[in-house]
Amino acid sequence: MATDTATDAGTGSTNEPLHVDGEAHLDEVVAENGVVLVDFYADWCGPCQMLEPVVETLAAETDATVAKVDVDANQQLAQSYGVRGVPTLVLFADGEQVEEVVGLQGEEQLRSLVGRYTE
Repeated sequence: MATDTATDAGTGSTNEPLHVDGEAHLDEVVAENGVVLVDFYADWCGPCQMLEPVVETLAAETDATVAKVDVDANQQLAQSYGVRGVPTLVLFADGEQVEEVVGLQGEEQLRSLVGRYTE
């Protein structure tokens, strides 16, 4: 599952989540894409594992770019966004943070959230 999709950054919406490493990388992804859904997760987190197929589906089926941030590997980044629990999903539109959702969410809820900014 450790696919390196960093080379896809900036090419518009990709069909699979981008794995972000560091604040500069996240800033670049947000700056170069219109709508970005960022999944702050941890490998040991059960709800995060349950959310993963939903996040992958949203990456494949919506116009949003989906980014994943491992909070254990990127503690400073998670802290700078005030992430206190995982999963935390942060939505950016036109470079600005517009939504934040904490905890396990259903696919339809997230699809609707993304749809408000991509349609």
